[in-house]
Parts: sequence; C-alpha cells; structure tokens
Amino acid sequence: MQAHHPVRPAPAASPAVRRAAVLGSPVAHSLSPVLHRAAYGELGLRDWTYERYEVDEEGIASFLGATDEQWAGLSLTMPLKRAVIPLLDAISPTAESVEAVNTVVFRGRSRFGDNTDIPGMVAALRERGIVRTERAAVLGAGATASSALAALAQICDGEVTAYVRGEERAREMRGWGERLGVRVRTAAWADAAEALSAPLVIATTPAGSTDALAGRVPERPGTLFDVLYEPWPTRLAAAWAERDGAVVSGLDLLVHQAALQVELMTGHAPAPLDAMRAAGEEALHARTG
Repeated sequence: MQAHHPVRPAPAASPAVRRAAVLGSPVAHSLSPVLHRAAYGELGLRDWTYERYEVDEEGIASFLGATDEQWAGLSLTMPLKRAVIPLLDAISPTAESVEAVNTVVFRGRSRFGDNTDIPGMVAALRERGIVRTERAAVLGAGATASSALAALAQICDGEVTAYVRGEERAREMRGWGERLGVRVRTAAWADAAEALSAPLVIATTPAGSTDALAGRVPERPGTLFDVLYEPWPTRLAAAWAERDGAVVSGLDLLVHQAALQVELMTGHAPAPLDAMRAAGEEALHARTG
C-alpha cells in the first residue's frame, strides 16, 4: 500500500503577504486561482497570494494545523466540503443548512466555515433577471442539487420537481426539501424531458448526462441554469440558446461564488465581477483553444 504523505502549506514567504488557496482532490482543473488573482489585481492587493493544493480527507486536518497568521482563507472543493466541518470553530447557517462548507475564513485563531455556492446561485440568477419563479425542476441529486434546493428555497414560490435515478436518491432529495422548507416532488430520470417545460430548470449532473435531452427543448423554453462550465456549452445549453431560452452557466456560478469568497476573505466589497469573469473566460478559452 502506498504511504500517505499529508500535504502541508508551503513555507511562509514574507510577513506582509496574505495567503489564500483552494484545496481539494482532484484540484488541478480548478479555476479558483485565476478568478481570485484577477480580483486581487483589480483591488490592488499586491501582497496577496492564492495557490492550489491537492488535499484529500485524510490530509485536511494536518493542512489546517500548519496554517499561521498569514492565512486569510481557503476555498474547498470535493471531497472536503463536509469533512472539514468538525475541524472548524463555527459555521454559518447557510453552510449548516446543507452540511457543506466551501469557504474557510481565518479570524485570528478561529476558523469560520461558510457556503458561497448557495448565494452564488441566487446572485447568478438575479444577474439574468430571475428573482422569483413559480416552480422549478432540478436535474440530478447530490451535493450540488441540495445547494440548488437551498437557493430555490429563497426564490421559488411553488413546487420543485427533482428528476433522479433510483429511490434512494429520491428519498434524499425529499429529505433535503423537508429540511430546507421546499416542496419537493421526485420523478424518475426516464421522465426528465418533462422537466424542460418548467420556467426554471437547474441541471446539476455530470458532463454528458443531459445530452439526450437536447432534442426535447420546448419551442419557448424558460431559463436553464446548467452548473457545468467545462466543456461549454453543453449540448442541452446550446439547444436551449438556439430556441432563445435564457441560459445561466456554471462559469456564472463560479464567478459569483468566488466573488463572495473574495469579499469574505479580504473585506473588500464589491468584488470585481467583470474582471473575474473575463479572466475565467480567457482561461477556459486557452484550455480549449
């Protein structure tokens, strides 16, 4: 068996530097460094650094234990969003509602956990003019789907239908609905084409999962929020746009949740959304170009 070598933060550079990073496994694909560094540049935070570290559930405790007063905050991806909770001094009500922390802010010796995915979803929709919806559909289950339900708890007046594979996932989604105060009805994934008639559709599934639905987009679609950003556009998003439906992308979500992280970690608000989005688009273009 291969020995496990915990990842630790790199040695401190200079006392003036303020440090932040994204942790996860895998993490090499993360756009967070591009977005946060773009924000630092616009805000004039020349002594701030933002790196990425490959850290799994076994290594998160030792990483946190090696941080010092230079550290301002961390962004967390899977599989750390729940594993980190027992290691924190407090978490926000938003993070507690879905049992997931994607942001750690260091306040002196204290570690505070928050979740910017949920308000990031709400903000991304608001940017496209979606502030209320009468009903919605969610494609998929899991951590992102539970965050979608938490966001819908703030903007949806009626029922949310979740299209999932298997009764176990269906029970999970209904349970999240009860916890978050959302009326959730579940339906089989085989009937997912029915979801496309909802005024708001949130797709939370992996790449390729919704490709078969691209040919089922209605003549006058509502709004599609597809949380993927690579590859982009998905076949469903492209078909949606061809019928003049409004599309919110995973990059929109990524930028808004990262902007909230920047504000929490640096204390500077508002974060420069346009510069962050431009940096993200440039980085994605470079990957596919």
